[in-house]
Amino acid sequence: MQWELGPGEGAQAPAFDCPVWCVLCQGCRARLREACQRGRGAIRLPTDMLSIKLPQLFDIHQVPKVFREDGIISGYRHPQSSALDCILSSFQMTNETVNIWTHFLPTWYFLWRFSVLCSTLNFLSESYTWPLLVYMLLICVYPFTSSCAHTFSTMSPEARHICYFFDYGALSLYSLVCLCSGCAITYSSYVMPDCWVNSWLHQHFVPIAICNTLFCTSLSCYSRFLEMQFPHRSKILRTGAFVFPFIFDNIPLFYRLLLCCGGSCCHSEALPSHCYHLLFAFLTCFLFASHLPERLAPGRFDYFGHSHQLFHICAVVGTHFQMEAVLADMTSRRAWLISQAAVPSFLSTLGALALGIILNLGIIGIFSAPLLWNPHHSANHPLTPPTKRKEQ
Repeated sequence: MQWELGPGEGAQAPAFDCPVWCVLCQGCRARLREACQRGRGAIRLPTDMLSIKLPQLFDIHQVPKVFREDGIISGYRHPQSSALDCILSSFQMTNETVNIWTHFLPTWYFLWRFSVLCSTLNFLSESYTWPLLVYMLLICVYPFTSSCAHTFSTMSPEARHICYFFDYGALSLYSLVCLCSGCAITYSSYVMPDCWVNSWLHQHFVPIAICNTLFCTSLSCYSRFLEMQFPHRSKILRTGAFVFPFIFDNIPLFYRLLLCCGGSCCHSEALPSHCYHLLFAFLTCFLFASHLPERLAPGRFDYFGHSHQLFHICAVVGTHFQMEAVLADMTSRRAWLISQAAVPSFLSTLGALALGIILNLGIIGIFSAPLLWNPHHSANHPLTPPTKRKEQ
């Protein structure tokens, strides 16, 4: 690479008087900046790239109440962070860093599994695989949405609520097809017990699940409006919003496990993975509701090991086992299901997903509207739900 000499410079090209590794190790930032300035015309490196500073962190008493988490004392980001600061903070050790990466990295794992399935299955023309297609799409979307919500939740109090509205919406759509709490489209197509196939419940399982997603999104979003005044009630409502779909969506699986306990087990290849999935689903719910271990030792688990990080890990591991169980059921029961049950239609799979997305976006818009209309609402005062705002 040829160095371009500036006006007034001698004929000798500038050079390092010590190795590059020595410059970096000894922290000679001025020397490296000078080299970048001299070679800017050839290398095109911005000189201020060396002056990027990571955002400042704060303790719990320095941030508004809406940003505080039970048992987390330090590691809070600025409550008015810019988008760039939010992105930079994901490479900094904060109390949200592990939350961000424990869902961002699994997104790529599920995308890799999806790409492998795309190379072995014909998703376009084989309608039997459409429930699996919907499932794989959603298990790629929900962790990515969660990662983005945790990344950009400190831009403002209003942005925090809206970010988590989208997080809840993605999780409730995931409950339509898979959630660590359950499965509707996929379970209806591949997991339904033999004796329930073509029954009333089988035929109405997906429509009921769509109603459940609306209930889940609405109740979880509404719970954020109660968070300041009634934190315990808010937590109960938010937990119930996901426990109810869990119970309903897993009714077919619970019945299959009951049959196996009675010795009438068939198509048992997937049952071990189903059991692991249920175990991690219960762990996920317990960690979300209990705030353990940070509740027992506030400040000790601010950066590593607090309940939300463990919650993320259990959710991802549970999703992995659920995916393996669904693939096993899809393969082992294929011939029997094709001969006995109706072939999955576009309306009951991709159509149901599209309807769920539209309705959930509408609910998120309703709950986000008051925040957008009053963007300067104090973070230390409770939010007013949309219904009460209309009455006022």
